[in-house]
Amino acid sequence: MRNTLYTVSLVLLCLVLSSWGATGHKKISQNVAACLPAEMSFLKPVWTSFVANHASDADSRKSQDPNESPRHYIDIDNYPEFVLSGHIPQTYDSVVAQFGAGFVTDQGTLPWATMITFDSLKNCFQRRDWNRSAIFAADLGHYVGDGHMPLHITKNYNGQLTNQKDIHSRYESTMVGKYEAQIVYPADPAHYVQDVGGYVFNYLYYDYKYVDSVLLADTYATTLAGGSTGSTAYYQALWAKSGNFTILMMRNASASLADLIYTAWVQAGKPMMYPNAVDDRKTMNQPSLLEIYPNPAKDVAWFPVVMPDPASAFSLEIYDLGGNLKDTIIRKTASAGMQKISWKIGNLVPGTYVCVLKSGSYQAVRNFIVSR
Repeated sequence: MRNTLYTVSLVLLCLVLSSWGATGHKKISQNVAACLPAEMSFLKPVWTSFVANHASDADSRKSQDPNESPRHYIDIDNYPEFVLSGHIPQTYDSVVAQFGAGFVTDQGTLPWATMITFDSLKNCFQRRDWNRSAIFAADLGHYVGDGHMPLHITKNYNGQLTNQKDIHSRYESTMVGKYEAQIVYPADPAHYVQDVGGYVFNYLYYDYKYVDSVLLADTYATTLAGGSTGSTAYYQALWAKSGNFTILMMRNASASLADLIYTAWVQAGKPMMYPNAVDDRKTMNQPSLLEIYPNPAKDVAWFPVVMPDPASAFSLEIYDLGGNLKDTIIRKTASAGMQKISWKIGNLVPGTYVCVLKSGSYQAVRNFIVSR
């Protein structure tokens, strides 16, 4: 159970406990393009590239939105029905009626967040809102990826109950990063899903079976490495024991995401994005400056910047409300995606300030408050 007594600790750990890490999430979403049928080829490459490049945006929101973290996991083995029968009530209302909203939130809301995001994607397709559909598809990919990572489906999510602390990041982030080049799998053609809720719960039940496999692989690797869980020997042994089923789960995640995107599109009536939707395509790959935090800020402000693919140079300029330039931060990105820029406030007097993101001819503006 991840209750509110340690919400602060969970926020601090959010980058560590983020399913598959940025590398794995991007790989899962990247492989979706090859899974989609030819009739959806109009989404390639702009829309599908956006979905892959923004696959970890949901993780980045954890530090800003306290309601985001529960959407990334479900401690399903804290439900008595699951322990007895391997299943739990499928609808959110039914579990809340039985256990209470507080209990359900503490255990995590991953399956219902996945279903809500699916509905949002379908609604965007129906409105032909291609920009927002890509945003929801990126989030859907993240939640689907979380649902295919066993340690996001158990109360023993970090090995804390079996004296295997920090197995979460060792397995999903460090190991996957080290062996990324070996994670190669074929594309599975997308299929229509008749029952989205049942489909989501079925893959959760299936992937839960690998919880013990991950923990056993960690025990084996730790023993072989003489207890040195940061050593090359440890990661070689961990990959040897878990590599095959890790690739399988990531392959299944790509297939599930493709199935859900395809299903949302079919249920929306198979709308087409014609080549003359130029504005949508341009806007979709614009840089963006997300909500500045903390806001108000006292000593340090963080500016979350999302850069498109291909990446480019950008600057952040800080102005007071009188239009006076107070500071300039210039960055050259090595790769596309989310990055958080920290800025020391220094001796600025309390008040409202403006941050301007500039990249080429594009500009984005956010206000923030300095307090003391």
